[in-house]
Amino acid sequence: MENAEKKIGYVFNNKELLRRALTHSSFANENKASSGSNERLEFLGDSVLGLIVSDYIFRLLPDVDEGQLSKFRASLVCEQSLYEISKNISLSSLVLLGRGEEMTGGRERPSVISDAFEAIIAAIYLDAGMETARKWVINLMRGAIEDVAHGHRYNDYKTMLQEKFQKGSSGKVTYRTIGEYGMDHNKTFEVEVLVDDSPRAVGKGHNKKEAEQNAAKKVLDGMDKTR
Repeated sequence: MENAEKKIGYVFNNKELLRRALTHSSFANENKASSGSNERLEFLGDSVLGLIVSDYIFRLLPDVDEGQLSKFRASLVCEQSLYEISKNISLSSLVLLGRGEEMTGGRERPSVISDAFEAIIAAIYLDAGMETARKWVINLMRGAIEDVAHGHRYNDYKTMLQEKFQKGSSGKVTYRTIGEYGMDHNKTFEVEVLVDDSPRAVGKGHNKKEAEQNAAKKVLDGMDKTR
């Protein structure tokens, strides 16, 4: 854990929090890990990250309206953004994966690494409080925040799709899970995207967020081809 702490840039009082944050469900299932996987921490970290980023850009950009702030935040906390930021701490080399997940490329899968990143945020928050978590997050994300503030955004396909329909009609975009396959540590989800309750495309992913993004991308790709 000492090597992991050096790369992450934070020394934990409770080392077990760090171990849990780095433990993917595939590893926990294969090794019957007593502390479980990082899924619960990822759930908490998602909310902590959202608050930290919202507060920071709210103060940084006093003249930007609510709609634009929401777009900035969505771009910053999306899967691809967190995956790229995680490279700064070599997070993919630290995550504990089961053999099957390792063999199928899980170590370079954005969904796996971004979830671990959110789990680490939660672990730091639980270990030392919000202010320490805030400093850690902003230290890593300041460059990305400045990029987004200057118009350089990661591809959040769900937001892009919603914006497409807002510009044209009043189309309501929704998502529903239509399939779930595989073992707990290596599931595949199928999600359908609907516009005004009309099915438009199906996306697959290793979690629902990834499947939704892939479904939205398919609709966008189809719209571009018809131009």
